Amino acid sequence: MGAYVVRRILLGFVTIWLVTVMLFVGLRVVVPLFVGDVVDAMVAEYGGDDPERMDAIRAEYGLSEALPLQYVKWVGGLLRGDLGESLFNGRSIASEMKYRLPVSIELGLIGLASSVLTAVPMGIVAALARDRWPDYTLRVFAVATSAVPGFWVAVMMITLASMWWHWAPPIDYAQFHEDPIKHLKIIAMPALLIGLNPSGGLLRIMRAQMLEVLRQDYIRTARAKGLAERTVLFRHAFRNALIPIVTIIGAGLPGLIAGTALFEIIFILPGMGRYLVSAIGNLDYPVIQGTNIVFAFLIIAANLLVDISYSWIDPRIRYR
Repeated sequence: MGAYVVRRILLGFVTIWLVTVMLFVGLRVVVPLFVGDVVDAMVAEYGGDDPERMDAIRAEYGLSEALPLQYVKWVGGLLRGDLGESLFNGRSIASEMKYRLPVSIELGLIGLASSVLTAVPMGIVAALARDRWPDYTLRVFAVATSAVPGFWVAVMMITLASMWWHWAPPIDYAQFHEDPIKHLKIIAMPALLIGLNPSGGLLRIMRAQMLEVLRQDYIRTARAKGLAERTVLFRHAFRNALIPIVTIIGAGLPGLIAGTALFEIIFILPGMGRYLVSAIGNLDYPVIQGTNIVFAFLIIAANLLVDISYSWIDPRIRYR
């Protein structure tokens, strides 16, 4: 197991390096060919395209240097933990992430937890009540939650609540240590709505896995030995049905965190998604590069944890 983890970590570093190359080439070479570069966007704010001013801005931010040198400087900063500064406001990207990343992680984790805690029990119930009314009802719920976008539900809830009860989500964000009650009031609704859409897919997968496991010979053997139904379901069937669920959770968590942008915009939350969308609109290279590197790291770490958890869920799985 130890050698496997070391190999995966080394492979993770190689993957991060490839991500840095693709990000740098895409933003500094490909994007300017089609939409212009960040200097064009900065000068456009002043209503002109003065070549001298553009050259001065490129020299000020190091954009006039050779691309290989820019790449080496950026990667060198990453190795020191320096993600750079925004080209538009001069703020440190690392300090912005210290404030914004916990917001997105909290939204994603609460959304994922609500999704798992509702979908997994429902999937078990649907499998045990196969082709009866609880199964049909839960399958309709799964299809509905998968088909209806969570952000549309969020917009409708805010619109109807403002029309009928004159309610709107709080504008001023409060951190948990400042005001726990206000923080939970702000974060609860968007987090639960984020978990609404994935719950339908998890429910259907959990149902399918439970049905498949319940047909296995060792389940019939366990029942024939006289084991209690609770023991058969939770010690044998449920644990073996968890592997696909863990895979989906691990693979989907980084995307869930990165995909909170719409909810952060709707509920005016200072998260990473909203930060990245703003940077893309401004072609703020350092911010786009830094946020994507963080998301890539989260994806690699989540995949590693998922692979390691397989041997804990199913002792038959061993890494050599």
